This record gives sequence, structure tokens and C-alpha cells, in this order.
Amino acid sequence: MSSLDQALWVLLLGSLLGLELIGKVPPTLHTPLMSGANAISGITVLASITLIAQADGSTPLLLLGSLSLGFALFNVIGGFLVTDRMLAMFSRKKSGAGS
Repeated sequence: MSSLDQALWVLLLGSLLGLELIGKVPPTLHTPLMSGANAISGITVLASITLIAQADGSTPLLLLGSLSLGFALFNVIGGFLVTDRMLAMFSRKKSGAGS
């Protein structure tokens, strides 16, 4: 089995597992799980960089590594933006003059 075949199997199985796990989470817990998703995406960023570094000029592996790096970065940045917005909802509003 080639490296590309192994990488595609990992991508397929990881996607199916993620879909199954997230589908079972109640909507009220989605936002608190964002920090966990960011940690997992951080690991995916490192794995993508490793895949790109070890591709040795293989175009399919470089493409797969770049694609996974893009999706992981999108997930990390989006997760931080959602978390920041959620925390802003709980911060106290600054009142007007004299209060």
C-alpha cells in the first residue's frame, strides 16, 4: 500500500469518525467543545506540515497535505472567532458616563 493510499484511508476514516461523533453531541454542547476541536485541529496542522515535509516532491501528497493544512487552519481560526464571540456575550457591558 502506497503512502497516498494510507493517507487517503486515514482521511476517510477520520472524517467518518468525526461525523459520527459530532452527530451524537447535543447542540448545547457544541460551543464548549470548540476548544477541544481547536486542539485536535492543532494536531492536524502539525501532521499536515509533516506530510508536506516528507512528500519528497510527490504532487498528490503535497496537494493532500496542503488541503488538510488549509482546512485545519480554517477550523482553528473559525473556532477562535466563535469562542471569542461567545465570551463577548458574557462580558459586562460598559455603561455610559457617570454610571
